[in-house]
Amino acid sequence: MAHYERKDRFHRLAKREGFRSRAAYKLAEIDERHRLLCRGARVVDLGSWPGGWLQVAAEAVGPEGRVVGVDVTPIEPLPEAHVVLLQADLAEEGLAERIRSALGGPADLVLCDAAPKLTGIRDRDRALEEELLLAVERLVPALLRPGGDLLVKVLDCPEARPIERRLAARFERAKRLRPEASRQGSSERYLLARAWLGGPEI
Repeated sequence: MAHYERKDRFHRLAKREGFRSRAAYKLAEIDERHRLLCRGARVVDLGSWPGGWLQVAAEAVGPEGRVVGVDVTPIEPLPEAHVVLLQADLAEEGLAERIRSALGGPADLVLCDAAPKLTGIRDRDRALEEELLLAVERLVPALLRPGGDLLVKVLDCPEARPIERRLAARFERAKRLRPEASRQGSSERYLLARAWLGGPEI
């Protein structure tokens, strides 16, 4: 069994460099390798608490861009004026319209590093992961512009795989990633899907 060390080097580095979570380094690493975040882009971060990914995205897109973070948990505001925070459940009715209004148009990039609050009961936890990914799957067609990109965390369980395949099929290309900053022993991976093909909302 892999040893779980909460305060590993990325945790300590985040504290030292002023990031709200160690997860910031996952997005920074993926962006460095795959050039996801562009100056002036419109970006949505689904499940964005406590805000580590928001910090990385806000710096990358700059004040001419727009970043909208969504989470059911209140997020401490960021100093950047081009970051907008919405408190909402991802399955909430009318959320896509609220996000697009806050963005000022369709998104160039949808991010999601969210994970369900695990209970330790395997079947329940798998169901929660499935619910979360289904909510993301419903939001993506309503948010992304044609040609836009998606980066979403997926936990390795049977319930997640068909949703991951369906999402990947609606983009020109897709791949699985596991950044160095992922915790040892974690079952997480990331689906990076490029160039949204469009199509009807779910």
